[in-house]
Amino acid sequence: MFIYNVKINGKLWFKIILIIMGLIVLGIFILSIYKLLFASNGLFRVSDEIQHSNVTEIKPDNYTNILQAVHNDTDSYVGKEIKFSGYVYRVIDFSDNQFVLARNMLIDSQAYVVGFLCEYSEIKEFDDGIWVEVIGTITKGKYHNQDIPIIKITSLNKISKPEEEFVLPPQDTYIPTSAIL
Repeated sequence: MFIYNVKINGKLWFKIILIIMGLIVLGIFILSIYKLLFASNGLFRVSDEIQHSNVTEIKPDNYTNILQAVHNDTDSYVGKEIKFSGYVYRVIDFSDNQFVLARNMLIDSQAYVVGFLCEYSEIKEFDDGIWVEVIGTITKGKYHNQDIPIIKITSLNKISKPEEEFVLPPQDTYIPTSAIL
C-alpha cells in the first residue's frame, strides 16, 4: 500500500490563488483590448489593407528638379500620375484645351514662367492667372515638332494663391530617376 502525505501550507496556497487571479485579470485585459481594436463592432476599426496612392505630389521645393527630369527623359515617366499646383498660363498658339500649369522661377531677381504643358477639356472656363491644383497623367506629345511631356488632367480644382508662389531653379546636385514619381 502506498501512502501519500499532503501538507497544506497557507502561504503556498495564497501564492497559487494570487497567480491564478492575476492570469484571469490579464486574460480579461487582453480580451478587452482585442475587442476594442480588432472586433468588427469595436470602437476602433483597424484595416489590414494598406492603401497605396499612385499619385505623386510635386512640392514647390522639388518642382523644377522634377520638371527638368521629366523633360530630359519623358519615356521613363509616361503613365505616372502627379498632383501639383500652379496658375493657368496660355500662349497664343495653344488649342482651346491646352495650358501651362505654371510657376514663376526666380533667377537673379528675375522671374521666368516654367511649367508642364497640360490638356483639359474644360480649361476654357478658367481665366489666365487663376491658381489651380491638378491631378493628371504624364503622356508624351509634340509641341513645335519636339517631343515633350504633356499632362492629361483628370482632376482640376480652383485654389487660392499659395504662400510659396515662386520656385527655385533646378539644383546641380539633383539626380533624376524615374523612381521619384
